[in-house]
Amino acid sequence: MPILRNVVSSLCWKKMALAGALLPGLAVLSVLPLQAYAAPTKVASAAVAQYAVTGKFNRNTVADLARKLAKTPYKEPEKVLPASLRDLNYDQYRDIRFNPASAIWADEGLPFQMQLFHRGFYFKETVEIAIIEEGESHHLRYTPELFTTGEVMQQPLPTEDVGFAGFRLHNPLNRAEYFDEMAVFQGASYFRSLGKNQAYGLSSRGLAIKTADPEGEQFPTFRAFWIEKPAKDSNSIVVYALLDSPSTTGSYRFTLRPGKNTVMDVEVTLFPREDLNKVGLAAGTSMFMFSSYGRDKVDDFRPRVHDSDGLLMLNGRGERLWRPLTNPANLQISAFMDNAPLGFGLLQRNRDFNNFQDLEARYERRPSLWVEPVGNWGRGAVVLVEIPTESEIHDNIVAYWSPKETIPAGSEYSFAYRLVWGVAPVAMQGEAVVDATRSGRADISGPVPERLFVVDYRFPNPLDGIEIHKPKATVKNSGGDVSHIVVVENPVNSGYRVSFELDPKDQKLIELRLDLEFTDGRKAESWMYQWSR
Repeated sequence: MPILRNVVSSLCWKKMALAGALLPGLAVLSVLPLQAYAAPTKVASAAVAQYAVTGKFNRNTVADLARKLAKTPYKEPEKVLPASLRDLNYDQYRDIRFNPASAIWADEGLPFQMQLFHRGFYFKETVEIAIIEEGESHHLRYTPELFTTGEVMQQPLPTEDVGFAGFRLHNPLNRAEYFDEMAVFQGASYFRSLGKNQAYGLSSRGLAIKTADPEGEQFPTFRAFWIEKPAKDSNSIVVYALLDSPSTTGSYRFTLRPGKNTVMDVEVTLFPREDLNKVGLAAGTSMFMFSSYGRDKVDDFRPRVHDSDGLLMLNGRGERLWRPLTNPANLQISAFMDNAPLGFGLLQRNRDFNNFQDLEARYERRPSLWVEPVGNWGRGAVVLVEIPTESEIHDNIVAYWSPKETIPAGSEYSFAYRLVWGVAPVAMQGEAVVDATRSGRADISGPVPERLFVVDYRFPNPLDGIEIHKPKATVKNSGGDVSHIVVVENPVNSGYRVSFELDPKDQKLIELRLDLEFTDGRKAESWMYQWSR
């Protein structure tokens, strides 16, 4: 089954957009004093903070907590809710809105503000939150005054400290006078961000465990967050997180820098309770329903529907590989073996509204997510999971790095990476990249089993004044027969169009790879595709 979007706005991004609809980024004028949250009164024992407590804090605090937690048996997160929140439907939950007068730091002239999510509906687990200031963490206590309700939510909000479901950060991302929502942490270990003038799309995860495994996927949870109060002249904000699951605990440190591309530097240490041999690092989760290929069963007025249209990989050998995404008939898992990867990510390359024609979803504004490993990640594979879906409300695409070696129980495994949310990585000067993929039947006179593929290349960063000679195209296939490979100049994008035909014969799945070779040695992306019946 497709993965139901686990972040609040992902319940149905096109129709619901909860994280934005509940309360879009606001410039607010007042805030309740931090002291009002730092010293909670007597509360129900289940809601007392276990991790994000008031006290001394340093860079090792969360790692020390994770290390200690890993030495104890896993305990399922507390999901007990007061009666008034226990059975909320979508409309009732949406009607609980954060009170803008309560935004953290809103009256302090800082470059960031923070708002919180209420527990309820799909988000029953308690997420503890604390503010870090001058080496001290201050537990952020829930009070009903932080939220407002409308006519739909008739139940009273609880008065005890029930914790939160997550939080979001605001920043003058698009214009100086307005605080836009620029990052959200909510739902298991999911989080997301975006660049300037973009709309939320794909998400990232703290960790993926046993994704698409027959035993069932495991969803680690961020149990607690600590957010550093930013300085007035700061262009970044730091978030710490404690992760927990039956398989492992983990400490995370996120440094967020909003901009045209919003950058997150992520530092992680895992403390496995058991051997981790089906783990995904730096996982991205997205949606792909259909595009300009594989449309044989599409009944939709829109030309395309997707948050991402391809997986880009820059492997340790310096090759640049482009794999268009698919919405397969059956679950597909592809592993691209590598050593010391330089980068990978799910990209939304198509930025033309005319190719989507959706005034509400605005898919052309969805961010790409590029992962840059810090240091040598060694041997492993970039894994792409494609899950069949008939609805755009489901995330059906997952991409992550899978280490070759098992991470043993009882060890400490540290790694770091950078996430870039925004536009696609810039190609090297003179490098040709895939601009579009199209496919259909190979004979216009009637239905035939042979398939025609058309791949357009362009030069996003051309070498001025250099004559480019037509390249030679080579197509490799794991089955069937490939014929009629043709390369022609494309005057529309000043690049090249490559076409070829595939006769699948009796094959049900065929791997394809297209390479361009230029006589002057300039590089081109390798196009890779998995055709299936």
